Formats: sequence, structure tokens, C-alpha cells
Amino acid sequence: MAIRILLADDHEILRKGLCALIEQQDSFEVIGEAGNGLDAVRLARKLTPDVVLMDLGMPDLNGIDATRQILETNPKIKIIALSMHTDSRMVDRILRAGALGYILKESAFEELTQAIRMIIKGGTYLSPMVARELVENLRKTPENGRPSLLQSLSGREREVLQLLAEGCTTKEIAGKLFVSPKTVETHRAKVMEKLQIHSIADLTKFAVREGLTAIE
Repeated sequence: MAIRILLADDHEILRKGLCALIEQQDSFEVIGEAGNGLDAVRLARKLTPDVVLMDLGMPDLNGIDATRQILETNPKIKIIALSMHTDSRMVDRILRAGALGYILKESAFEELTQAIRMIIKGGTYLSPMVARELVENLRKTPENGRPSLLQSLSGREREVLQLLAEGCTTKEIAGKLFVSPKTVETHRAKVMEKLQIHSIADLTKFAVREGLTAIE
């Protein structure tokens, strides 16, 4: 029986190329594609794939929070992060969210297929460069290091922060999250209070620095 895969990446050319490579494998089947994090969550809930290949830097909802939301609904889904970055903070956050693998986009396709098969069998997989960076960071980090302020935000507050950083208006955020504009304003106020940041420009800088979004 083929391993059913959902692809989530906002770069269509990369997504289509990866889809073509996967479809050449007899034991793999691509059952859906998502171009942003919100669509990834919706499709995962609808299609219940075996594996989600999750880009981290997607619009509307980043791959880390999308991973968290997918697994809250269906913890049996296996998620493998796809990223261009070896930043240990990103690796730590996606693994804490529940991903079982982390693959660099520069990796050979054979490494990805190996990771998928390992994870389906109950294992985990980190690209060698990622594992090395993670170990080096752990060695350099003092045991009493303070957690990121990002951890003080709720899941919905992180969503609002990301959308604000991506330039969405209050009305647009309300539409994307299916809440009222007043609710968005309440979340924004709480985010600013918790982070002690009082301008959208500074919120945007914080979101980019913490890897919550990527402004291209």
C-alpha cells in the first residue's frame, strides 16, 4: 500500500517538482498540495495523509504552528519539516511542535525518501548538517538560558502576530481566522503587552527574528 503524502510549500515550482519526483516512486502517492499553512491544516484534516512534508516559512500560518494544529487533530500523522535553514532554534521549535523529521531543501531526493521510510517505520530523521548545528548549539547554551518570549504567546496570538507581520489588516486577519475584528484587536493588544512591543514595525522585526515568518 502506497504511503499517502501531503505537500505543503508556498513555492509552486518547488512543490510541483517535488511532486513529480515523489510520483515516480512506486510506494509513494501525493494526495494533496497546499500553498500556505492554513490550507495545509485544512487539507490534513480532510485527507488524513500518512505524511505531511511541511515547509516552515509559509504565509498565513507558518509550518511550526500548522504542524501543531494538525497533530492536535490527528496525532497519527507524521510530519517532516522542509527548510533552507539549519538554525537550531527553528529545529527545536518544529520538533517540540511534533515533527519527526527535518530535511534541508538542498538535500538529495534520496535523503528525503529515506527519511519518509524511516519515519513511517516509527523512527526520526534529521539532516546531518541540522543534527550537527543542533548539537553545537546545545553545547554553547547555558543550562539556565531563558526561553524565548515567543513561548509566552498562545497559538492564536502567534497566528495574529504572523499575519500582522505579513502586512494583513485587522479585517483581513479576521477573515482568515474566522473571528471578529474586535477579537483580532484583543489578540493584538495581548501580544503587544506580553512582548512589550508597541509598534507593528517592531512586531514585524520580532516575528522575523524568531522565525515566525519570512518577509521576502
